[in-house]
Amino acid sequence: MQNTHQSVYFPNLNGVRFIAAFSVLIHHTEQVKYMMEIDNIYTFFVIKNMGKLGVGLFFVLSGFLITYLLLSEKSRRGEISTKNFYIRRILRIWPLYFIIVILGFFVFPEIPLFRDPQRDDFYYDSNFYKRLTFFLLFLPNFGFVFFRSPYLCAQTWSIGIEEQFYAIWPWIIKRKNPFQAFIKVVLVFLLVVGSASYYLLKVSDLPATTKQSIYDGLALFFSQFRILTMVIGGVGAYLVFSKQEKILNFLFKKSTQVIVYSVLALLIGTNFYLPGFNLEFHGFFFCYFIMNVAVNPQTIINLETPIIHYLGKISYGIYIYHPAIIVFCINAIHYLWGTSLSLPVFNGLLYVLVIGLTILVCELSFRFIETPLLRLKERFNR
Repeated sequence: MQNTHQSVYFPNLNGVRFIAAFSVLIHHTEQVKYMMEIDNIYTFFVIKNMGKLGVGLFFVLSGFLITYLLLSEKSRRGEISTKNFYIRRILRIWPLYFIIVILGFFVFPEIPLFRDPQRDDFYYDSNFYKRLTFFLLFLPNFGFVFFRSPYLCAQTWSIGIEEQFYAIWPWIIKRKNPFQAFIKVVLVFLLVVGSASYYLLKVSDLPATTKQSIYDGLALFFSQFRILTMVIGGVGAYLVFSKQEKILNFLFKKSTQVIVYSVLALLIGTNFYLPGFNLEFHGFFFCYFIMNVAVNPQTIINLETPIIHYLGKISYGIYIYHPAIIVFCINAIHYLWGTSLSLPVFNGLLYVLVIGLTILVCELSFRFIETPLLRLKERFNR
């Protein structure tokens, strides 16, 4: 699976990316229809949960891959080059991130076909530059909580959380005892956040309405704070990298796979919800799925088909661009054919246009923007 450099390839993981990206795309297509008061199935719990679960799958996969790469480098070189790690992340993540942020703040609002359902509610309010500052500082999840965000780049909240995970994770993995280092970081985080929250909500003499706003903001922030799901992926990577044979042999049995996947399907199909820990709970199932399809030769799921592999390869672009394309396609259909199309015709046309145009835009982005940077990124794999 690995060569003398840091490059690592796991089969099926582009398929995992495809599942995650298209889950989010379908969720947002129905969400936009719901917000535009078009007949939709957004309120059906499977569709409504697809976005959260798709992003959760992305997070677990990210934690798995990043942790495996860091452990591989640490084993091979005896150390981790945090400088090269951050350069690689910047080259992979930042260009598309800033493209969609700039478009979302300054370009799309001026083009009628990109008119999103929320723009008139708050877009050019007094918090515009405060909101923009958070996004430019790679803190879109904070900007989303404090000042909302333009719908066509709101999906970047998850990119911000990934970058915040990357900011601390290499320093933890490079320590002699990563588990001990992780516990220390968690305790410090809980102490700081807990003390600040207690002071603001209980001790300070802030008005009750302000305290309620702070409480609501904290609740929203932590509902989106998925770093633990990435840590779960990291645990899976450790089990695989360190070859924990007894554990892996049990997890990789075909009978175990059938049982685990059946339970996961049942949980998703019955809208099971675990208060306060639901996303992390699903994260364990996602981690199990990723470990199996990545390294288990007896996996009962195979995602290595050319089409799925290709769509997984361009999945970052799919995630970044698809909200704008959905809004554009709906507005274009209404502009060209009005609002009198039958629902089956409208939905068929919409999904064909959304998927086709998304693939086209992502192919162009991957070929002319991402590929040159990926080649440059390889120089920092040594």
